[in-house]
Amino acid sequence: MEIETSHGPARVHSRPTASDRIGALILGHGAGGGVGAPDLLAATSAARAAGLDVHLVEQPYRVAGRRAPAPAAQLDTAWLEVLAQLRRESLGEAPVVVGGRSSGARVACRTAADGGARAVLCLAFPLHPPGRAGDPTKSRLPELDAVSVPVLIVQGERDPFGMPPAGPGRTIVTQPGDHSLKRDLPGLRSAVGQWLGELLRNGT
Repeated sequence: MEIETSHGPARVHSRPTASDRIGALILGHGAGGGVGAPDLLAATSAARAAGLDVHLVEQPYRVAGRRAPAPAAQLDTAWLEVLAQLRRESLGEAPVVVGGRSSGARVACRTAADGGARAVLCLAFPLHPPGRAGDPTKSRLPELDAVSVPVLIVQGERDPFGMPPAGPGRTIVTQPGDHSLKRDLPGLRSAVGQWLGELLRNGT
């Protein structure tokens, strides 16, 4: 499904749950990748098993065939416009968890409040550019700290983009491997499924 945004059409790939729907998970891709990334597909599988419909969102720049990401403000605007239309057309008042991998996780964090998210799922959150751990001006930690709903971060223990610290309402799950999170996809599915199950049981 294509959705018109202020910055061109976005594309949504919907994967409904096989059971009764109790919520939805909206996921965005990384800066240079697509919605077929292995960690996104593993999270999709876990969410569907937990009773959530999943909607994988391709940003307009990717739909247009560009690999270089759009500026953050454009990414955030397009994301919120897609979320708003999904709410109008299919989600209604269902609880919505937002998330994504890498750049998509940053978008989900920055827009969580405006999008009315119940929680945020971050796969390989890029805490800082590689090699810039000591430069506080390059840290993306303020984007995480600004989120007021529960957050799960699944991070490779050798991720060159850094390891986010624990914080209030923030759960960190480390896995073997790097930024791709491909080394332990069953472990990723398990971590995401357990976290979503606890959220749903607690009525978050």
